[in-house]
Amino acid sequence: MTPLIASFGVVAIAEFGDKTQLAAITLCSRHRPASVFAGTMLAFTLVDGVGVLIGGALASLLPISLLKIGSGIVFILFGLYTLRSEEAEPAKRRNHKIGIIASFSMVVLMEMGDKTQFAVLALAAEYGAPLQVFTGVMLAFLLATGIALTLGVKLLKRIPQRYVKVFTALVFVILGTVFILTA
Repeated sequence: MTPLIASFGVVAIAEFGDKTQLAAITLCSRHRPASVFAGTMLAFTLVDGVGVLIGGALASLLPISLLKIGSGIVFILFGLYTLRSEEAEPAKRRNHKIGIIASFSMVVLMEMGDKTQFAVLALAAEYGAPLQVFTGVMLAFLLATGIALTLGVKLLKRIPQRYVKVFTALVFVILGTVFILTA
């Protein structure tokens, strides 16, 4: 049980206030929360599942600086697209597949080389119990993502869509800039 509890605790603490929570909240402004949740959890499963199974091999395939620059460019483009796009129409918010794909791709890019990915790699190496580490990690992501989406939905009901759009765009442009500068 120690690997499961340790993995849950480390990742839950590391994930609160993380950029993936901000992304989940802002993605709720354009997609249904269920779509965002599904895409986000699929991304965590992929990135951190691979991290647990392969260990350090994923990070050695591409330099972290290249991943950060690529992610930064995508974030800036997503922010600019958000500013230029029209208000989300109800029909667009109902497209479940696009919400899943947008959330999945955004979180995969964000998690590559993130502190939680390195924590997962270290926990898997330390405990040698990949299934328990993976279970603890996924439970932590489930909790953190659920809280972010719950807060996001409540905030979006109280804040006009145009303010959410500008805030979302700024968050993504700022995150993209930070990724590029720290590469």
